[in-house]
Amino acid sequence: MPLPLAQVDPEVAAAIHNETLRQHEGLEMIASENFVSEAVLEAAGSVFTNKYAEGYPGRRYYGGCEFADVVENLARDRAKQIFGAEHANVQPHSGSQANAAAYAAIIAPGDTILGLDLAHGGHLTHGHKLSFAGRLYKTTFYHVRKDTETIDYDEMEAVAVKEQPKMIIGGASAYPRLWDFERMRAIADKVGAKYVFDMAHIAGLVAGGAHSSPVPHAHITTTTTHKTLRGPRSGLILSSKELAQAIDRAVFPGEQGGPLVHIVAAKAVAFGEVMKPDFREYAAQIVANAKVLAEALQAAGYRLVSGGTDNHLMLVDVFEKGILGSEAEAALGKAGITVNKNSIPWDTNPPMKPSGIRVGTPALTTRGMKESEMRQIGAWIAQALEQRGDDAALARIRGEVAELCEHFPLYAWRRQSA
Repeated sequence: MPLPLAQVDPEVAAAIHNETLRQHEGLEMIASENFVSEAVLEAAGSVFTNKYAEGYPGRRYYGGCEFADVVENLARDRAKQIFGAEHANVQPHSGSQANAAAYAAIIAPGDTILGLDLAHGGHLTHGHKLSFAGRLYKTTFYHVRKDTETIDYDEMEAVAVKEQPKMIIGGASAYPRLWDFERMRAIADKVGAKYVFDMAHIAGLVAGGAHSSPVPHAHITTTTTHKTLRGPRSGLILSSKELAQAIDRAVFPGEQGGPLVHIVAAKAVAFGEVMKPDFREYAAQIVANAKVLAEALQAAGYRLVSGGTDNHLMLVDVFEKGILGSEAEAALGKAGITVNKNSIPWDTNPPMKPSGIRVGTPALTTRGMKESEMRQIGAWIAQALEQRGDDAALARIRGEVAELCEHFPLYAWRRQSA
């Protein structure tokens, strides 16, 4: 009989147990995080982790891939059905690798790309100098307007006309508003560029009908599978049939070797969950929760970037209250509320000590929390920030947070096994 992990490696077992408790006892409000189901966990920890499967279903470079083919075909077919795409590649290990392969399929090193500035809510892989995108391609950026803090499509078009990019990419890591996919496609067509949309943050909202879809408008759509989509940590590429071969070659052998078959299996499970009717209710509740939480924070006197949210996240300007984002993150952490410090548009503070925090509702919604809980959480956030130097007050809030979390249990049997 195999020994339990606690006996084989007690240090790792203890870390896993403690992380399980941390996730259960606190409020996970990082906008890019979520909780997968037990079924997804089981698939991700399955014997498929033992299997090499370079290539694609029916065209593998290894034998013994008949069952790997089953789960990859399920994942591909389900992804295509969910998003209405003609082609899906489910092999990328992450959103960043999905983007790398998407770019490689349609542009060449040295070509110009146009993306949202990281400081205005964009993503590293959309052109930042420290990313592969900034090293391989000539990068130029569009921004949000100073007055509305929403995407400046007029500027985007002007920059596109001036710089003549080969690719325009949309999507963000910290943008709380809707996107104008049609306008972006029109701009791309005007300058002869390919239009890529990275929907990593909003994919679950798109899948659940709570957000319009970029898939009909973009040449290529990329995403992670672990944020609002509530699957394992990984990536996905969607496209037309015309680009299918170029994308598949860019993923393998272009960017990666063998796929992580256990994660592909977990994606298939997660996509199956997305296809169930209750996922639409979940996506709608994420947005409803975000709106109520935003209202609660505004009622407490906090300014939100762009004045609110249309999706699952919001950017809170804490520096207006004399608080650095790093200070807010630390204080809320002591109160059992996990957020991340984040720059806000036109920030005058450095990235590690920015002016804002990013707050999201996907993980809380997964646990079953709704509008009444959002109002209470908004009050706790305001109290914790106001009393950020009082460890006793933060500990009191942490206790109240833990009490709330007991009413929304997470992985109950795992918490009990040490």
